[in-house]
Amino acid sequence: MSNITIHPLGLGAATVDALATMIVETVAGGGSVSFMHPLAMDDARAFWRGSLTAADKDQRVILGAFDGEMLVGTLTLLLDCPPNQPHRAEFAKMMTRPSHRGQGIATALIGAAERIAHDKGRTLIVLDTASDGGAGPLYERCGFRLAGEVPNYALKPHGGYTGTLYYYKELAQLS
Repeated sequence: MSNITIHPLGLGAATVDALATMIVETVAGGGSVSFMHPLAMDDARAFWRGSLTAADKDQRVILGAFDGEMLVGTLTLLLDCPPNQPHRAEFAKMMTRPSHRGQGIATALIGAAERIAHDKGRTLIVLDTASDGGAGPLYERCGFRLAGEVPNYALKPHGGYTGTLYYYKELAQLS
């Protein structure tokens, strides 16, 4: 992972295309990121254009992990919470390209997102992940605590139900 860099992404055609390609690839591989297979590139591009527009309004931060010029991972930090929840943020759409899995990229993205959340005054991060094949063990290794599971919460990208695991982490201990 020595050549991997991580930084926030901004709206641009090349960024939208790279993110769209990644989410289409993730969904085709069975990744549960809110979409069904087959995911059309136009739909993926529209999703990321909307997400990056929200990032430009400081409603979220979309992090990109790069191996040279190639986008190999992403994680979204959602910041636009209701008025009674200004202390929390949420993780969404964490993905690593299959060619780069197992190299610590997701862990590095989580650490970067936690630091940004902390710097923005957030003390609690919540997230959800699929029970079947989701990233629960990774989140637990990163210090997240399981709050519970809802069975049959969502459809898997290729059909059939999966439960959803809900996790949280308090950030007050970060320096």
